[in-house]
Order: sequence, then structure tokens, then C-alpha cells
Amino acid sequence: MLGQVATIAFVQFVLQIALPLSSMLAVVLFLVVLNGISLLRHRTGASTTGGALLLELLLDVAALTTQLYLSGGASNPFVSLYLLQIILAAVLLEARPAWILVGVTTACFVGLTLFSRPLDLPHRHDGDPFGLHLQGMFIAYVLAAGLIVFFVTRIGRNLRERDAHLAALRQRSVEEELVVRMGLLASGAAHELGTPLGTLSVIVNDWQKMPALIADPDLAEDLDAMEEQLLRCKEIVSKILSSSGEMRAEGAGPTTVTRFFDALVEDWRTSRWPPALHYDNRFMPDQAIATDVVLAQGIANIFDNALEASPDWISIALGRQGDAAVLTVEDRGPGFADRILVQFGKPYQTTKSRPGSGLGLFLLVNVARKLGGEVRAENRAGGGARVVVRLPLARLALEVRHGG
Repeated sequence: MLGQVATIAFVQFVLQIALPLSSMLAVVLFLVVLNGISLLRHRTGASTTGGALLLELLLDVAALTTQLYLSGGASNPFVSLYLLQIILAAVLLEARPAWILVGVTTACFVGLTLFSRPLDLPHRHDGDPFGLHLQGMFIAYVLAAGLIVFFVTRIGRNLRERDAHLAALRQRSVEEELVVRMGLLASGAAHELGTPLGTLSVIVNDWQKMPALIADPDLAEDLDAMEEQLLRCKEIVSKILSSSGEMRAEGAGPTTVTRFFDALVEDWRTSRWPPALHYDNRFMPDQAIATDVVLAQGIANIFDNALEASPDWISIALGRQGDAAVLTVEDRGPGFADRILVQFGKPYQTTKSRPGSGLGLFLLVNVARKLGGEVRAENRAGGGARVVVRLPLARLALEVRHGG
């Protein structure tokens, strides 16, 4: 549109060739309205079909044909701009609508050779009309070349972004499939562990009743510890079995952000007994949410990793940033290796040698992503690591609102 206005002004006022300005500017105004409608449809998120693209290209062709009819017809050097519409159609559309546009532009070209408004050239151009035509061809060439590069590069960028988005979706699908498989394996393992844990519990209970064993204080204390750990294992197995196959909202209960994280940190502190744990809860104002066992297990994995890397000091801070809860876990360990940071959130990315390591952060990243949040890892400037978990409050509170 800017190119048309500039060209019309140049021809009218510099070359002093009289043009039907009102009619030609009306065509430009039509293009302004057409582009405005297109922008509104784009901002509302309406899908763009091949038919809609063909219609808009045909309207562009109609506008160009009208401008050419008003300014010399097929003898106008800007008739080459038809190629721009054909190139865009070849890139954006399937073969059939692209050939339809070729047929329409060909018909318009032929029609312009028969019907057009001739230009009234000033006398000073009578001696060299071909030179004037060459000037017009040069301007048309520069304009067409610039528009082709502009549009085709933008289309190429959009296609690359689409391919990258599809690749990310495929990767996410693979990761979610792995999560499902892990859930099935955990459920099956929980079923199988029930029997041996029950048998061990009976044996330990019998040992606690044997006078020869309870007479030794150290042995009696070990038996109590064994019983306590067996009860904890049975509790973990029961949670896995109760949550397997259920939707998140079915096992959720009402709580608040402060109570959820306070209870999570206290339970972890009781079971792990870290020597130095600094917990700072500055989440205000408090907000009602639904409990989430899977989320709690994923966050507990971060605590475990921090304790293993830095047994002498761990910092846990909870705050609020707008409509999101932000949990920050820091330690004074060796920090993350560069390859771990690059592949952060991918399964089995760990420096630990034991089987199954590297799944804790992977699970948490997937849980946070499902909730619309994110997990970010980095190394602290003074040494150690930092993991930041950002969780949208609206998604955490969704089940509470639905459940009343």
C-alpha cells in the first residue's frame, strides 16, 4: 500500500502524468480495509484456511488489476507485479488453488490488453516514451524484488517456527509417554512390594516379642527403627496404589499455599533430618489451592538432591510473584555440570551412578509444565546450585473451584 501511494505520488507530481487520483486512492483505501480485517481475524486467533488465503490473494489481484486499468493497462510496467501474487500462491497454497490464481492473473493480463484507460503523457515525454517505460520497469522490478524477498523470508521463518513447535510437541509426547510408563511400572512394583513388606513386618513384630532379642538394648533399638522404616515403606506403597489410575482432582483436598508447603517441608525434615535447613515462607497473601501428591513428591526430590549435594546447608524460600507461587531451593554443593544445565529436565541426566537416577527433576519438570509453570536451574555465583519452581496459582486452585 505504501509502495502504491509513493508510486502514484511520483507519477502525478514528479513525472507530471495526470492520473485519476480519486479512483486510485479508493483502491488503496480498499486495501487498507482488507488488511485491517485480516489483522483483526489474526488477533482473534481465527484459523486461516487455504480458501481464505486464495480469496485474499484474489482480492489483491483485483486491486492490482484496477490500478493497472486506471494507469495504462498492459503497457504499464507494473503489470509484472502479478508474479508476486503467483509466487505467494505457489508457496502458501496447494497446487489447484495456485493454478486457479495463475488462470485468473492470465485472464486479467489479457483483459488489460483490450480494456484500459490510456495515460495522457505530457509533451516532454513524447520524444522518448520507451525511456519512460524503462524507468517504470526499473521501479517495478525493485518493488517486486523487495516484496518477494520480504514475504518469502517471512513465510520461511513462519514455517521454521512451525516445524520447531511440532518438534517440541513430538518431544513432549515422547516424554509424557515415558512418564506414563514410569507410572505403570511404579504401580506394578507397588503391588509386588506389598507381599514382601507384609512378610517383613510380621517377622519384625515376632522378633520384638522374643526375650533374647529385646534383652539387648541396641538390638531392640534397631528393631524399632526397622519397624518404623517398614511402616514408612508401606505408607509410600499405599500412596502409589491409591493414586495410580486416578485423576489429579479425585485425590485432592482443599488446603492453602502456605499450609501445603509448610507441611511438605516439615514432613521432609522429619524423614531426612537435615543438619542445617533454612526455610523462609514469605508467600502473602495466602490462597486456597488443592493438594497434589505428585507435585509434592517432585518437590521433595529437589530437597533430596540438595541434601545429597550439600549436607551442611540447604535454603528453601517460598514467595509470590504476581499470580504465581515461586519456590527457590539453594545449596552449597558443587553445582550443576554444564551438560546437566543444557539438558535440564530431560530423563536420566545426572552425575549419579546408581540405576534410575536423574528421573526426579524430569518428573517435576513435567508436572510443572502440565500446570502451566516452569522449573529453572542455575549455578549460584558463590558456589552451589539453585532450582526455581514457578507454579501458576490459577491452575493449582482449579480443582478447588470445580469441586466446590
